[in-house]
Amino acid sequence: MLAPYDFFAPQRIVFGWGRRSEIGTLAKSLGSRAFVISGSRTLDANGTLDELCRSLTNSGVTVERLATQTREPEVADVDVATTRLRDIGLQAGDMLIAIGGGSAIDLAKAVSALATNTHGSGVQDFLEGVGRGLKIDCPPLPLLAMPTTAGTGTEATKNAVISSFDPPFKKSLRSDLMIPKIVLVDPELTVSLPRDITAHTGMDAITQLIESLISRRAKPIPRALCWQGLELALPAMFELSRNLNHRVAREAISHAALLSGIALANSGLGFAHGVAAALGVHAKIPHGLACAMMLPSALQLNREVAQTDLAQLGRQCCYWMRGEQRLPTFDVQDSDDAAVMHFQAVIHTLNERLGIPQRLSALGVTREQLPALAKGSRGNSMDGNPCDVSDDELLAMLERVW
Repeated sequence: MLAPYDFFAPQRIVFGWGRRSEIGTLAKSLGSRAFVISGSRTLDANGTLDELCRSLTNSGVTVERLATQTREPEVADVDVATTRLRDIGLQAGDMLIAIGGGSAIDLAKAVSALATNTHGSGVQDFLEGVGRGLKIDCPPLPLLAMPTTAGTGTEATKNAVISSFDPPFKKSLRSDLMIPKIVLVDPELTVSLPRDITAHTGMDAITQLIESLISRRAKPIPRALCWQGLELALPAMFELSRNLNHRVAREAISHAALLSGIALANSGLGFAHGVAAALGVHAKIPHGLACAMMLPSALQLNREVAQTDLAQLGRQCCYWMRGEQRLPTFDVQDSDDAAVMHFQAVIHTLNERLGIPQRLSALGVTREQLPALAKGSRGNSMDGNPCDVSDDELLAMLERVW
């Protein structure tokens, strides 16, 4: 018997190579004045951002450049941008447009929510676990999200991740009302991404798809999306490890990232994302890199409780990547335990080809930081892990990967 569930997704998804040209028409359907938050210096430098703003203007949408966000948003970033928006003054027909990676989109989602929810003194009052417990009661300003990376999936989620370094935390502003109204995914915008960003964001998407698939809160529709997403993402990332300009691979990982966002918004995440949040705060390790580093540990931790799904992933890899050279050999008729080990080996090989370090110490994490990392890993993401992890077990796992 299926348990009752709700399913959340953007109202409209527009996907395709070159479809950024439609941004003006799409935005016009939401309103008449757009506050733009961008996050890509490359798109600014090569004129793409100006091109997009001209498209908006030509469609009758007034453009206000609100902020540029190239790092993960902090409490002050949200409060400053929100104050500026309020100082300009809201009017009927206002909307936000986010053009950038996960950081820019998260900032835009937070600002769109706080613009209409004025009953707090700042974003921290609304954050899970550290705020005053205030809720997003009023509908946020309409938001059009246009990702320029392929990984976070935040264009399709109902939360914005906000950081602080004093005091140290990384928490979510979350509401069912915060899902962007329109998501515009143009994979062509990701071709300019360098190798490291391609690797980190792609592994973030893969980690999200795996963790949402095996989450204790997993639901039927998101699980189906996870299978489709992994079939796209795994071969794509192997291809991109060799050729960053491969169009089909860029399209595949962009679509997989979108599916990962829809999946995590409905099913949650797990161990790897819990630890990755702490690594971002305490060691300033980029989120996707942290996810990639912790994914092998998450697979080892959950290999028994999630054996059925992980074994099936191991077997499916034989079909999804049958043309891939130098992968570990495996017979699909072997045991489930062997199939799980094969999937772990595939992920290990992919990390190697993408240049992902295996040890936290290689990124400057000290042994003395491990207790704080263990404590900071607790939160919404860790709650979705399919098996419980004690404080001692968590610290021991960090010791092993250090």
